[in-house]
Amino acid sequence: MTGPFKHREISRRLRGEIAAGRHGAGARLPSEPQLVKQFGVSRPTVARALLDLKNEGLIERRAGSGTYVRASAPGAAATSTRQLGLLIPGLGNTDIFESICGELAGLARAHEYSLLWGGSTHPGHDTDASLGHAEELCRHFIERRVSGVFFAPYELLPEKESANRRLAETLRQAGIPVVLLDRDLQSFPNRSDFDLVGIDNVAGGYLLAEHLIKLGCRHLYFVARPHSAPTVDARIAGVREALVRHRLETDPRWLRVGDPAEAKFVRSLVAGKQADAFICANDHTAALLLRSLEAANMKVPRDVRVVGFDDAKYAALVSPPLTTIHQPCRDIATIALRLMLERIAEPTLPARCVSLPPRLVLRESCGAYLPTGANRQPKH
Repeated sequence: MTGPFKHREISRRLRGEIAAGRHGAGARLPSEPQLVKQFGVSRPTVARALLDLKNEGLIERRAGSGTYVRASAPGAAATSTRQLGLLIPGLGNTDIFESICGELAGLARAHEYSLLWGGSTHPGHDTDASLGHAEELCRHFIERRVSGVFFAPYELLPEKESANRRLAETLRQAGIPVVLLDRDLQSFPNRSDFDLVGIDNVAGGYLLAEHLIKLGCRHLYFVARPHSAPTVDARIAGVREALVRHRLETDPRWLRVGDPAEAKFVRSLVAGKQADAFICANDHTAALLLRSLEAANMKVPRDVRVVGFDDAKYAALVSPPLTTIHQPCRDIATIALRLMLERIAEPTLPARCVSLPPRLVLRESCGAYLPTGANRQPKH
């Protein structure tokens, strides 16, 4: 940082951070040595910037303790209404939600909102959040009087629907708007009365199935884990529509629910070598299945094709790389914030559902790059 008025730039930036809620009422600011290192200036320059903020009534110096945001500071007084919460169970388990939330954080700052990552400044700490922890986070958001909460409902739990409804209703009854990310509270094709933004999962399932059919596959199986999210049911519906439109008969057991890492379940999948391709509920399921198929001496895509959904970062790194459906994380975040701001401004708006178009990402696992004859002739 250079120039004769460096202290003004420092005070301006600190003032903006206070207004955006990064330093709430009563919060301690970084120490002078920390600010010197952060801004690359001398200690007298930092001291002068802090003096400006003190004269404006934004901060107070406490001897032997540090510098704090005043409880009556103009910017700090509004921080409770300039905060948005993230309720994302198992956030660290998928880089899709990490990407969406990262985008949301930047977009929120641009609109002078701060983002509470489940009550923690370290999102990864919420990876194994229990339902009890989620309820505690809801109480935390209510106590902080956040302006709204972005919620990605639980999946892979037998009681997920009732638990998700309870969490969302707790926030709504406290007057806090809720925008759902990726998935609904209710089972597909039902819709809740909360705003929702995600990808068009029916179209995504159809796109995957049609692609495999064009490659010559005639026996498609769908693999999912028990108690999957409603988005997975929507993907199944899309696959079913493609099979119907192409007039393909299906095995009565074409929909397989189980643990792709469990040897017994995988043996049931490959018994008799009936499948041309496995369409997996998501990339995580597909990655586990790839490893299990390798252990069962099944070669992908030579013996069977495998595709996923989400385009997680590791989708291009597994062997073979996964064909999948791309999740437009930045677009989801942009629209989610827009819905939230509109909901805050007008609470009586009807519930909106925004479904973004899917995009197929071709890699080796689908067999698209096999010799031409291998794609023309199904093996049955």
